[in-house]
Amino acid sequence: MTSTVPALGTRTAEGSALQAVLLDMDGTLVDTEGFWWDVEVEVFASLGHPLDESWRHVVVGGPMTRSAGFLIEATGADITLAELAVLLNEGFEDRIGHALPLMPGAARLLAELHEHAIPTALVSASHRRIIDRVLTVLGAHHFQLSVAGDEISRTKPFPDPYLFAAARLGADPARCAVVEDTATGVAAAEAAGCRVVAVPSVAPITPAAGRTVVTSLEEVDLPFLRDLMTDMR
Repeated sequence: MTSTVPALGTRTAEGSALQAVLLDMDGTLVDTEGFWWDVEVEVFASLGHPLDESWRHVVVGGPMTRSAGFLIEATGADITLAELAVLLNEGFEDRIGHALPLMPGAARLLAELHEHAIPTALVSASHRRIIDRVLTVLGAHHFQLSVAGDEISRTKPFPDPYLFAAARLGADPARCAVVEDTATGVAAAEAAGCRVVAVPSVAPITPAAGRTVVTSLEEVDLPFLRDLMTDMR
């Protein structure tokens, strides 16, 4: 795993109930969910297999092993998972090399968390090579830790990435606010016991206990995230 600073010490309940903020990347901080689908469509078209638009909701937000595996099985394409992963990563890197738009409110939220020294982690199902490229735009200094999908044995929808990030930051998962854009990411965060802010990007997400749904990161700031923990004081 890559960490920009040493892991922080464990916090107690005396201070703010919010101990850390854990952020998804694609579709949450950077407007790239559409990039992945466009690349998948192009790669499979080159293999002679058109993709059904309805499959987009199936593959969004998941690890490449799941999304790519599903598309191979659904299309019957003659390609291995490893070969496809290379093509998808290369196509995505080419796209973000030309443009990497941030989601509305992302830059302001990261700056605010940094200004107030809130322990913050980037937790993504994308591979390390992709995360490192995106961090050059987001600013690596905004994150104490980043967790990549190819660096952990079980990634989203399993809770492992969020449990790992919370442990490295010395935080109680129940006192971590997670910001996610897909049902897969929300499932991972909730399974880890975190409080979740869902900002749906491609498919709708319904509110639930311990989950707040907003339409944009522009609705999310530090007081908003701290308020998620008010019933834990």
